[in-house]
Amino acid sequence: PGPELAPELWHRLPDASAEHELIAAACTCYGVARPSHMVAGPGSQALIQWLPYLVPVSRVTIVGLTYGEHAAAWAAAGHHVDVREDEHVDPGSRVVVVVNPNNPDGRRLDPDGLAALGDALARRGGLVVVDEAFADVAPELSLADRVGPGVVVLRSFGKFFGLAGLRLGFAICLPPLAGELRRAIGPWAVSGPALAVATQALSDEDWIARMRSRLAADAVALDAVLAEAGLMVTGGTDLFRLVSAPRAWALYEHLGSRGILTRPFASAPRLLRFGLPGGTVGRERLRRALGEWG
Repeated sequence: PGPELAPELWHRLPDASAEHELIAAACTCYGVARPSHMVAGPGSQALIQWLPYLVPVSRVTIVGLTYGEHAAAWAAAGHHVDVREDEHVDPGSRVVVVVNPNNPDGRRLDPDGLAALGDALARRGGLVVVDEAFADVAPELSLADRVGPGVVVLRSFGKFFGLAGLRLGFAICLPPLAGELRRAIGPWAVSGPALAVATQALSDEDWIARMRSRLAADAVALDAVLAEAGLMVTGGTDLFRLVSAPRAWALYEHLGSRGILTRPFASAPRLLRFGLPGGTVGRERLRRALGEWG
């Protein structure tokens, strides 16, 4: 639930003190020791697109199958991109990008291993970029409190809090790169209403704990609906499930014609990602639609 918003939040440019309050709340929520390590941007997508322009052109390994915008952003900035569908990094890469836990299969990488990779890359002027867009449901995986010369962490606000339209994300890195990112994004990057809503949300420890429990239960309930329809869950997190099906694209179209949106993958045509349905009513809608599939 959002706070009552003061009218001036809509009429004035975002206030610097409100941004400082947001950064303080985000540091506490994510376990970041220094506010100077935290950059707020208008969605993690904006940070994904800006970061490649602040790094010397080099060879970049994207550990996939994963969120496609990472490869697109690094390639657009002139880097040599290698998308690997395993965890074997090209030894010539100076930048490695991982999503942890991964989208769409929920793959979990050891944070100690990622920190060690960051240290190794830093010794040759490189870094590991860890996209933790879904780490709110797996906080034990986060490197937010361990950024260094070779580690940059990205966090997304909208997914866990169910407020994707708010457009807010964070980059967590050492001050030199953080300063470059702030200058690249420019002033007033986060709207006044977004600052107010996100500061309250990130500070609400009780709500966060309850939502983690609720999402875990909802994910198990979704598993039951998918299993009833004969679909095999091959991965996911408490925010989504990945299904393997021989006619995944046809199932995608079938569900879409009934107002249920799933995520297909052109490079993996047997896979389909399901978000969590909206409670009991949403699960019943999905159950009925899957029951009509044949």
